[in-house]
Amino acid sequence: MARLRVHNFSISLDGFGTGEDLSLEAPFGHAGERLHQWMFGTRWWGEGGGEGVDDAFARQFAPGIGAEIMGAGKFGYPGWQDDADWQGWWGSNPPFHTPVFVLTHRPRPSIEMEGGTTFHFLNASPAEALDAAREAADGQDVRLGGGVTTVREFVAAGLVDHLHIVVAPILLGRGVRLWDGLEILDDYRIEATSSAAGVTHLTFTR
Repeated sequence: MARLRVHNFSISLDGFGTGEDLSLEAPFGHAGERLHQWMFGTRWWGEGGGEGVDDAFARQFAPGIGAEIMGAGKFGYPGWQDDADWQGWWGSNPPFHTPVFVLTHRPRPSIEMEGGTTFHFLNASPAEALDAAREAADGQDVRLGGGVTTVREFVAAGLVDHLHIVVAPILLGRGVRLWDGLEILDDYRIEATSSAAGVTHLTFTR
């Protein structure tokens, strides 16, 4: 069966995957871009970046993926459901290039974008959303993109097969914490790899 995978999901040392005070101008709130600095220095992100450990992990994002699931909080800013013209953060050609299932209590018609990305909006449980994404993925794996609450819900439901968490060397103090209420360690094989950027890559494989 197609696996559900999480890749390049960054959290702080104190476990926060996003900050407080999210808005259109600040997608990660007071955290800004600090959680993702490790990624910006990779060749995968852009020309001139490095090709070390961070780049090797970042490149696992796309191979074998046939669909994505994301929460409403990743697709847009707080209140985007009231903006009929909102089509996500990524411009006319989003980086997914697959069907993307956006979980929201206020579904809207699907949006077909350039490059093979089509956003579908579902009011569904994690298991129902995964069934829909697996069907669309046509035998390939499904990527779970976030945000924090969505990843936590899918892990709690026992649906995530591979979880790649990047622990950044910062403290946020407030925001949304990934691990709250979870007890998952017995279900996974865990490996840790440190990089020169100061981050630790944790992989949880069922």
